[in-house]
Amino acid sequence: MDELELLKKDWKKEDAERYPKLSYDDIYSMILKRSSSIVKWIFIISILEFALWTIISFTLKDADFNKKFDSYHAENIMTPFIILGYVVLAYFFYKFYTNYKNISVTDNAKKLMENILKTRKTVKQYVGFNLIYLTVSAFIVLGIQFDRDKQMNTLIEQATANGELFKFYATSILLTLAALIILIGIVLGFYYLIYGILLKRLNRNYKELRKYEV
Repeated sequence: MDELELLKKDWKKEDAERYPKLSYDDIYSMILKRSSSIVKWIFIISILEFALWTIISFTLKDADFNKKFDSYHAENIMTPFIILGYVVLAYFFYKFYTNYKNISVTDNAKKLMENILKTRKTVKQYVGFNLIYLTVSAFIVLGIQFDRDKQMNTLIEQATANGELFKFYATSILLTLAALIILIGIVLGFYYLIYGILLKRLNRNYKELRKYEV
């Protein structure tokens, strides 16, 4: 046996003496604790995010755009839509909380893996809902402006008289889409930094569990 192999044997022997070998139960307990902590933070951050957007909306309530939009008297359209948004968000908060509680009391690796997958699915659905809600709300607002804004109505009449009504609508929709793409990019960046990092850690835990289950 050459000197390199002897050295390797010595290193392995030193490592075994220096670091006690963890049992399967020890590893499972560590992964369970990490996963529970991650899911708890997902729940906390979702609540903080909701609080942040609520504060921002109240701060901008007296902004010129909001005052002008209030003059359209579109409560019959916006109020049900906003209530729907709150109901769906409440559902997701409930799901995040139950995911945390379920993972905290999990007593076997298979169930923990299932709960991790459920949590990942819930987070992706939550992000997807927020982006869809943002897009739909933008076009609802645009539609209300087309219908009830006096300046917009004047522009529509001028475009109709000039035979450029299609061009006017197309330009308005494209500008809205461009603004939405920028906004969605910012929101996705925020979600990637916050939820993306947590989901990566959760996914790492899932892979470790799967490795030990094989």
